[in-house]
Amino acid sequence: MRVLISGASGLIGSELTRQLEAAGHTVLRLVRRPPRSRSEVRWDPATLSLDPAVLDGVDAVINLSGASIGRLPWTKSHRRHIMESRVQAARTLTDAMRRAGTPPKVLLNASAVGIYGNRPGEELTEESAPGSDFLATVVTTWEAEARLAPAGTRVVLLRTGLVLAKGGALKPLMPIVRLGLAGPLGRGSQIWPWVSLHDEAAAIVHLLTASELSGPVNLTGPTPATSNDVIRAVASALRRPCFIPVPEFVLTLALQDAARQLLLADQRVSSAKLQADGFRFTHRTAAEAVTWMLR
Repeated sequence: MRVLISGASGLIGSELTRQLEAAGHTVLRLVRRPPRSRSEVRWDPATLSLDPAVLDGVDAVINLSGASIGRLPWTKSHRRHIMESRVQAARTLTDAMRRAGTPPKVLLNASAVGIYGNRPGEELTEESAPGSDFLATVVTTWEAEARLAPAGTRVVLLRTGLVLAKGGALKPLMPIVRLGLAGPLGRGSQIWPWVSLHDEAAAIVHLLTASELSGPVNLTGPTPATSNDVIRAVASALRRPCFIPVPEFVLTLALQDAARQLLLADQRVSSAKLQADGFRFTHRTAAEAVTWMLR
């Protein structure tokens, strides 16, 4: 297939590009600077600028663009950037697709399990109602923009959890773990919907041709894990102790909403829909994903 990717240079985009090219697909990368090769196409989502002619001959579009929610603290300006960067990227792509002579048949648009909010004790599926906090509002708006793709384009919304990878969401915790200062975050029993970077990219490759699937699809590992499970797995792999707790009030005092929505939220998110379509995870537990991550 001929696949156009935004965010190809990011954490997920880099691994996805590697897997796509290894499988024999042709990857075109959207860039915001002058192109340096035939595999690059310039766009400017801040001004909704993308020539629809570049979509000629493209089979699928994968949109991974969006400002990092891991950049802390969430100042007022960064909150605005988190929202606008996602809306502008999705709107630029769907607008160009509607104006293209032959629109791509598939749009895979990044999304996040943040849409569910804090839901302790619930099994969260793609049919679960959205939450009402900042991240839930961002993701709901983001997905609505992606759904504006032209009729005939299969739209899949990639509701991703915590991606376990070097340089990923756990990066700020790594120095603390290496120093032996890690421990439970808050109560530590909150479920973190994790997925390994390898399986995140592999699931996206699978969804390119999963013709029966559309709409939201949860991309989370098959075995639930608490925040304690994940942090202890990292500490164990690095042979470091893990017993110094960080009280919930300290986290919320320092990070406010970001602590409540990223670190303390309890989300048991099911990937049954993805697995029912035949996808098989390489890393079935958080411990396996952490071991792979730290190799």
